[in-house]
Order: sequence, then C-alpha cells, then structure tokens
Amino acid sequence: MESDSVMVPLPLLPIPIESNYRACTIPYRFPSDNPKKATPTEISWIDLFLNSIPSFKERAESDTSVPDAPVRAEKFAQRYAEILEDLKKDPESHGGPPDCILLCRIRELILRELGFRDIFKKVKDEENAKAISLFPEVVRLSDAIEDEGKRIESLVRGIFAGNIFDLGSAQLAEVFSKDGMSFLASCQNLVPRPWVIDDLDNFQARWLKKPWKKAVIFVDNSGADIILGILPFAREMLRQGMQVVLAANELPSINDVTYTELAEILSKLKDENGQLMGVDISNLLIANSGNDLPVIDLARVSQEVAYLSTDADLVILEGMGRGIETNLYAQFKCDSLKIGMVKHPEVAQFLGGRLYDCVIKYNEVQS
Repeated sequence: MESDSVMVPLPLLPIPIESNYRACTIPYRFPSDNPKKATPTEISWIDLFLNSIPSFKERAESDTSVPDAPVRAEKFAQRYAEILEDLKKDPESHGGPPDCILLCRIRELILRELGFRDIFKKVKDEENAKAISLFPEVVRLSDAIEDEGKRIESLVRGIFAGNIFDLGSAQLAEVFSKDGMSFLASCQNLVPRPWVIDDLDNFQARWLKKPWKKAVIFVDNSGADIILGILPFAREMLRQGMQVVLAANELPSINDVTYTELAEILSKLKDENGQLMGVDISNLLIANSGNDLPVIDLARVSQEVAYLSTDADLVILEGMGRGIETNLYAQFKCDSLKIGMVKHPEVAQFLGGRLYDCVIKYNEVQS
C-alpha cells in the first residue's frame, strides 16, 4: 500500500544529501546515548503517539467502508501499543531507533494492513464542504485590503488559522469533536507576535521587493487549512504572475489532503470561466508528492515533484508535520519558508515557545 513509484531526492536540496540534509527536526537521541536504552526524549514522544491511539481507534471503528471495523480497530490499537511499548524497552527493535517518521510510518502500516485506507474520510469531506462555502468570503476580505504588505500578513495569518484543523493532535481532536473550528475567529485569536520563530517581516519585505517566479508548496491538512489558508495565499501569488505547484500526499494519512482530493476541491472552487474568484489559474499545478505520511522526508519525493521543482526559486513547507517536526532546519538551494502552528506541547518545549504558537521561518539564498 506504500507508494509504488521510484522515489528521488528533491533537487533543491544541497548535495551530498547524506551530509547536508536530515528530515527530522528534534533529535530523540545523541551518539553518546546507550543504543539499548530509550532516551527520555524517545519515551516522551512514544507516549505522545500512545496517547493518540484512542482517537485513531475511534475513527477506525466508525469506518463504514471496512467490514468488522470495530474488531479491526481494536486489533490496530493493541498492535500499535505493543510496538510502541517494545520500542521503549528496546529502541533498536522494529527498525528503530525511533524518530517521528518511523513512529508515523508504523501507525500507517498497521492501519493499512488491517484494511483501513482512509479513516478520516468522513470528517475530511464534511470540513471540505464547510470550507468551500466560506472560500468566497475569505477571499473577498483579503482582496479588500489595499495595502499589499498588510494583505500578505493577513494571508499568512489565514494559513496559521487554517492549520489549526489537525486531527493528529490529541488536544485538537477533542476541541474539534466538541464545536468544530471557526476560521475567522481563529484568525483573530492567534497568539500575539512576536511568534516563537517570526520571520514574517523579512518574508513580506522580500515579496514586496520582487515576487518569486515559481513556488512549490508542500501542503498539509484538508478543510480550512488547504481551502481557506493555502489556496487564498497561492491565489495571491498567481495574481502577481508567479507559477505555483501544490504538492500533496499520494495516499491518505490522518486528515491530510491527497492530490486527488485537492484536484476535486479545485474543480468545485473554479468559476464558470475556470478562474479562482477572478484569478487565472493556468499557472497552478497540483502534484503528487509521493508521500503517504503526515511528515515528509524530502530525500524521497515523487519524480513528478522533483521535475516540477527544478526551476523553483521558493519552496514552502506548510504545517507542523512537514515544516516543523520535519524540515525546520533544512537548507535549500533556493529561498524557503517553513510555516505552521505548534500543536504538540513537546514541540513547543523544544522550540521554547507556547502551545499554539506560530512558526514562520524564512531563509533567503543570496544569489
């Protein structure tokens, strides 16, 4: 069930990749640590994944596309918990030592082996429908901001607000099941600046000075995140003559949007002229990133994304999984932006920030 296609490194990574790129941001262990004994960091992250099992099990139980879903969901919960406990006892078991990619991959593999292809499908469809109905209003509010710098800031805030819709976070899964998420309220209620990593002013200044030619954006969640956060931001780039590639997962993982779902969303948002609220989208491409996890290792992307990235001068990694837990410190041959909201206490602690703090990390490459 993993991607069948041959994976290649993103050509924007500096070479040799082995010595210049490491996907995972937070080191769970150091070379001096005993390989047979789990480190305190490994234990706290394994616990985070253990604590998320009940919400995954609940989603799996109600997956009507799977026969005996409750029985299989119970098997998933048992099997995943057993493997996580094994890793605490022996960090070298199950392909360890663990990092966030391995812990996500094991969870996905167990779900898929038990026949669960997309346990968040129902909630993704509901959230997409809600966000699609709000899209025109969000775009109108943005377009009404005449000052270009303020409009860019408003669009960035929209990405943070949209990024709250994340059912991989146990706390947020709970908030979400109670009352859904109000996008416009979230925009108003972001933690005050300065954020834990806050390069917004530099990013804004660079954009105002001279827009980029081509941006590749690795996108994150369905619903408000992609529709009310990323798409209005990408539309602004298109309006200013940039080419935009939206790279989305090949296979479902949590509530992340897949490239086929994204194509469907876009076809629903286009007007009768094939435009996005009056903006030509012939320079917008949707690509299959080849990824099947909520985090991403850019040493392994699809050939399609690799090919489309060769002439990009801006790469954007959006969301906590792709832009903070992985790739926060990744260097590229071109300008890069890592943008997302901090939704795990462990990540907040590592960064020295607050829960629900915002990260916007912009690196400009001197040409």
